[in-house]
This record gives sequence, structure tokens and C-alpha cells, in this order.
Amino acid sequence: MKRMQNINRVGFTTSIPVEVLLAAGKVPVDLNNIFISSDDKSAYIDKAEQDGFPRNLCAWIKGIYAAVKHGGIDEVVGVVQGDCSNALALLEVLKEQGINTYFFSYPYDKDEIFMKLSLSNLMEHYHVGIKKVMEQKARLDNIRKKVKKIDRMTYHDNLVTSFENHYFQVCASDFNSDPDAYELEVDEFIKDASKRKPIKQQLRIGYMGVPPIFPDLYDYIDSHDARVVYNEVQQQFAMPYTTKELHDQYLKFTYPYDVFGRVKVIKAEMKKRKLDGIIHYVQSFCFRQVEDLIIRRALDIPMILIEGDRPAPLDARTKLRIEVFLEMLKSRK
Repeated sequence: MKRMQNINRVGFTTSIPVEVLLAAGKVPVDLNNIFISSDDKSAYIDKAEQDGFPRNLCAWIKGIYAAVKHGGIDEVVGVVQGDCSNALALLEVLKEQGINTYFFSYPYDKDEIFMKLSLSNLMEHYHVGIKKVMEQKARLDNIRKKVKKIDRMTYHDNLVTSFENHYFQVCASDFNSDPDAYELEVDEFIKDASKRKPIKQQLRIGYMGVPPIFPDLYDYIDSHDARVVYNEVQQQFAMPYTTKELHDQYLKFTYPYDVFGRVKVIKAEMKKRKLDGIIHYVQSFCFRQVEDLIIRRALDIPMILIEGDRPAPLDARTKLRIEVFLEMLKSRK
């Protein structure tokens, strides 16, 4: 196996065992967050298309590509099993361009031996042993417990907005590339939010699917007497499970696996959070659109499917569909 030396900033295409990177002294960078937090997200898309990426390809893949180019990334870890198939093609393009790449796989059937092997190979690649990795797990688990508290403050105490819940959980994928600074931000937020008066919006909404490419989605929902009290995939990025072993943690992580495991977790969260309805977001040109057929039959709850393509504010049609959906939920209460 080829071993890379002097790599500092390591980007990744979706959540990976970040404990390994930190144990090796690397700076973890979730490339999705670099793209979506850019001041000029459209320029990222344009850059990828100028370099030959097709128009009818997921904008997240094109955004990740440009984020590698602009983000000072030394190596890219791509999830080639457990994410979309486009991630494999992206890594091949980056590799052809001379960028260091590493291919990481989750076991589709949640095979424990496969998961342990993937972790072992990743640790070997970064020249780090299990002792240091587990030290980082203990450190990050302490931060994750605080993020879990923010989640509880959302659905139980009603002190956290839709976007705030989304933000702190999605950032736990790479801890904003600086776990210590991120933990301070989390601590300060919990301290301030604890002093708020409970939010009294009428509807309790669940959000399913990958994080939205619409920057104003959560604010729009909040403005219609509703609030997202469950962000499905973002919660998974924050690793809400308490596990002793690292491989167990990433076997319980639902995102890389089949839709049936996701549905099981969502059903439990629907009951616990007393959801009135679910907004299911899918990205244009994504295979996960097909999963909506299974999800609708499995979940006994009002649901709307919305689709996003490029990073831009909500269009008038999507706004109207969301508004009508929320008004329908209000009429049912």
C-alpha cells in the first residue's frame, strides 16, 4: 500500500472515521462544508463545469471538486462505498490530476470484519495505532455529547432554531477542522441558548435527506410558524450513539447503509420528537430520489418531497409547495 508523507489538510467527501486523521496529526476538512459555506458557491460550480464536469451532475460533486482546488487540500479521502457512485469518478479525476487520494469503503451489509479492515487500512495509511485513535475517540465523544445536548434542547426544551440544530450537527463531521475551537463554540452556544425563552411555533417538522443546498430553507420554515426539530442526516454526522469500540460507532452510522436502517431510526425519532410532518429533501440527479418510494410506504406521517439543484435561495414554486404543506399540517392539528 502506498504511504503518503507530510500530508496536513485532508479533505473528505462525506463523513469518515475522523478520529484516525486527528490521531495522525492531520487537519480534517469536510469538503461539503467548504463548498456550501463559500461566499460564492456558484463560482465553485462554474469552475467544475469549465473543467469539463457535465451540467446534469450533482452540484455537490462539482462543489467538492472546486473545494479541493481552492481549499489548500493535501489529500482527499473519498467514500467509494457507502456514498454516491459519483464519488468514485471524482476521486479518479483528482488522482489523474496528481492529487493524493485515498479510497475508503463502508461495508454495505454492515459486515463487522469488513469494517474493521477498512479502519485498519486507514490507520496503516496514516501510520497511526489504535491507542492514539481511541484517545481521539474519547476526546471527540465528549464533544459529541454536548452536540447531542443541543439536539435535545431543540426538540425537548424548544430553545434552538431549525438552522442552529442543523449547523452544530453538520459541523460535527469535521469539527470545523479544529475540535478545540469548535467545542468552545458549542459551550458558548449552550450557555447562551439555555437563557432563552421556549420557542412556541405551532408545527414540529422533521427534515430527511442530505443537508439542503438552499441557504434559506430553515429560515423560511421558521417564518411559517413551524420549526425543524429533527435533522436526520445531520444527526448521524454528529454520531449520536455511545459505543465502546470505533468500528461499532461506524456500523451504527446509518448514512452509508441501506434505506431500511434509516427508516427504523426515523420511526423512533418521529415518536420521540412528536413530529407533525416531514420534509424530504433530495439533490437533483441523485440516486436517493428513488428511495423516496420506499420511505413513503414505510413512514405513516404527512410528507413532502422537495428537490434542489444549484446553491441558490428557494425558488417561488418550492416556497409555495412548502407553504401549502405547512398550512395543510396546521389544518390537521
